[in-house]
Amino acid sequence: RKINIDNVAEFMYVLPIVVKAFEMEIIPANRIVAQIGETLILTCNTTGCASPSFSWRTQMDNPLGGTVNNHRTYSTLTMNPVSIVNSHDYLCTVLCGEKEKKEKSIKVELYSFPSDPVIEISPSLVAGEPVTVICTIPDVYPSDHLEVLLKKDEHVLHEENFYEDDSTNTETKTVTYSFNPTAEDIGKKITCVAKLPIANMDFEPKERVTSQKLNANFGPQNTIITASPGNSSMEGDPLKLTCVTESNPAPQIVWRKHPADESIQHLIENNVLSIPHAHFTDSGLYICEVINPVTNKREKATMDIVIQAAPKNTLSVFLSSAVIQGESVTISCTSADVTSVQSTLLKKIGDGITTLETEDDKYTIDRAQLKDAGTYECILLMNWESIPPQNITVLVYPSENVKEGENVTITCSTHSNPPSQMVLKKVHQEKEIILPSVNGTFILYNVTKNDTGRYLLDVFNEVGNNIKVIEIAVVGRLEKTDQMIPLIIAFSCVTAIVVPVVAILIYVSRKAKINGSYSLVKALRLKV
Repeated sequence: RKINIDNVAEFMYVLPIVVKAFEMEIIPANRIVAQIGETLILTCNTTGCASPSFSWRTQMDNPLGGTVNNHRTYSTLTMNPVSIVNSHDYLCTVLCGEKEKKEKSIKVELYSFPSDPVIEISPSLVAGEPVTVICTIPDVYPSDHLEVLLKKDEHVLHEENFYEDDSTNTETKTVTYSFNPTAEDIGKKITCVAKLPIANMDFEPKERVTSQKLNANFGPQNTIITASPGNSSMEGDPLKLTCVTESNPAPQIVWRKHPADESIQHLIENNVLSIPHAHFTDSGLYICEVINPVTNKREKATMDIVIQAAPKNTLSVFLSSAVIQGESVTISCTSADVTSVQSTLLKKIGDGITTLETEDDKYTIDRAQLKDAGTYECILLMNWESIPPQNITVLVYPSENVKEGENVTITCSTHSNPPSQMVLKKVHQEKEIILPSVNGTFILYNVTKNDTGRYLLDVFNEVGNNIKVIEIAVVGRLEKTDQMIPLIIAFSCVTAIVVPVVAILIYVSRKAKINGSYSLVKALRLKV
């Protein structure tokens, strides 16, 4: 079939071609906050340009302080690490062909707050002695915004800021505060709070905190020895001595005895010296020395221990089971357990008493006769040596230098025989004030400057005396004129109570040992 071309309408479809406009952006946009020391990458990105040309500069034409890497459609400026020289407005310029040019800028703002504060306490804490707390905040910028707070638990000790600082780079800042710790401060926290509150700068954290528990070192102080059941015990009873002190850290404890006795060392466990079965030879002066290895301080306490023991096995008769007239008989008057004694051997016939002469505490009858019959008694007298006061230890608590209003306690220990008496005297310009002991403890209550002066502690018995000098200095509040606060004083002194012990044990015979005497009458009659 033939088609008439002239009658056919002519149709045409044109595809639209969309051409993107030339655009650019900087990522991140407009403003960025960066920490000094970290890595920062700025990206300049384009669209609508097949072969863009990039360039970077600062608005003040300062060095870039970074590395530029150009890619097909974007360029990067890498700052690794970010430093103070990167605090600029950065401008990215893009050329597309010869005619099109676009620019954008981004502001880089810097800060530095990289780590928590560091707390240092110098020197090591010792209760009652001043210490310095140093809080160090490393590498801060800008430091003119820094605020620091020191606290003890929730109590604010010190506040400090650096608003007037004009540093142009990172700086390490320190805050220092000194105070006197007490024993009650143990376990409390010292906290350093550092803040860098910069308005319109979005970064975290803006606050850093460090805490350190106080471990105040103190002592030893108030060291005493306690004895259970007491410092005067019977032979054979258990005895436990405990050295009690106040110290942190736990102290080293050394026990000694006078006269020296090395055997006590195996009886010691920590601060306790235990004697399962006390013996007469355990009597003596026990010394507990306490040493704090941190404070390098040491303190001693003493206690006199008296073990009371009666002489045992006093009478011994050396002969056969039956005395034959003419045999030799030896009678010994000694103690098997006590060596320091005076012995006396007596012979009793009826109401008559004869003191026998012994040699080396022995009495020998060469040839026993009827006239030797009788009851023999052995008397042992403990021979305790009289000694004047010695080994005197005087303790003044809390110290010889005190503040007004405090109490002062004076205690002492001594070794003497017979027991000592103690008198405390205050040396006065006009007269001597004698302060008698009351209930064993001297306490000066609520002291004032009137109590300042020299005190003489006179320890004496019938054998001799010993004087110790104590200087008390009271400082603090203003002195009130014409006011004298009474001294209420008592004195404590542990003395060795050494009392002569007389032991008389009588042995009848081998068959009558309960009575403690021996009769030759019956023995001789058996053979007559």
